[in-house]
Amino acid sequence: MDIRLTEDQVEISRQARRFCENECPAELARAAYDDPDRFTDALWQKMAEMGWTAMLLPEEYDGLNLDLMDLAVVLEEMGRTVCPGPFVSTVLMFGELLKAAGNADQKAKYLPRLASGELKGSVALTEADAGADLSYIQMPAQADGDGYVISGTKMFVTDAQSADALIVCARTEPGNDEAKGLTLFVVDLPNDSVKITPLVTMDGARRQGAVEFKGLRLGPDSVLGEPGRAWSLMQKALARVYVGLSAETVGAAQRAMEIAHEYAKIRVQFDQPIGSFQAVKHMCAEMYMETESARSLMYWAAWAQDHGDETEALMSAQAVKAYCTECAKGVAEKTIQVLGGTGFTWEHDAHLYLKRIKSNEVLLGDPSYHREQVLRLVQPLP
Repeated sequence: MDIRLTEDQVEISRQARRFCENECPAELARAAYDDPDRFTDALWQKMAEMGWTAMLLPEEYDGLNLDLMDLAVVLEEMGRTVCPGPFVSTVLMFGELLKAAGNADQKAKYLPRLASGELKGSVALTEADAGADLSYIQMPAQADGDGYVISGTKMFVTDAQSADALIVCARTEPGNDEAKGLTLFVVDLPNDSVKITPLVTMDGARRQGAVEFKGLRLGPDSVLGEPGRAWSLMQKALARVYVGLSAETVGAAQRAMEIAHEYAKIRVQFDQPIGSFQAVKHMCAEMYMETESARSLMYWAAWAQDHGDETEALMSAQAVKAYCTECAKGVAEKTIQVLGGTGFTWEHDAHLYLKRIKSNEVLLGDPSYHREQVLRLVQPLP
């Protein structure tokens, strides 16, 4: 296994850094806290012109057919600037689930539009009384002739407000069996039977919404995959999402670490830079080790999604989602400690990175949940 970046990936990373620094710097993320519409369709189209929205899609649907590692280096750079917008929800969540579960007609309908930047999407999984464990999904999809009727509410739907289509997971058979009864549906928006309510979030640069389905009727052409058998498809697709979120988190940790190191060199206390004090030195060293170890695990997980076997791909994704966010959170918290009083002011960008990392920590399962999943893979329960 060789997880070093190729020359092409290094160049993709360089281009992504230039783009993010010029087009969506941290100032844009800060402005998005007050005005979510600061991320414009024009900026989204620029991302599409860079080829980012098409990177993971097959060539037959106007995609570039690249590996997840290629997108991971882009997401790292987006994390460095806390880039706002629906990129993760569209390219990772919606795109990967549609690739995994959609039939030929559904892929032909949605994927070329996703590749060109015409379509934005998201995925509605979490419910008010449930966490990341998909076996707790109870929102019913009642059979109605050759279709289904969905009623209920999904919570914390990332970028629901800007989505042109949603993939919704509902239960077509009663019970709590994750491997039986879960069905995926694709829903075009806007729709009179779908109400989206914005939610107040910690990371104001990444919007979330509550999505209420009020007797939404869906035909058989809206079903993704085999009814009642969505779990295995979601496992593979969500594993790729976990890795993508971790890549963005590593990028945020990298920039937070750089902020701390730069400040430690110029902040003078007792006639010398604070970086010369042992306590600050050790804290900076810990930040470096945490960031690099998280990056190493993330690169392995990204490689495993396209080149490892099924067990390695799933285990590495669960492990990286648990490990990266905790390492990155530690880095961001130490950054604020190094900055001292400056770090506790909202005017400093350190808070943007901590909030993005904390947001990614709980999105699609916190570290405790993913450790439990790793345990189940290492030592299957009887």
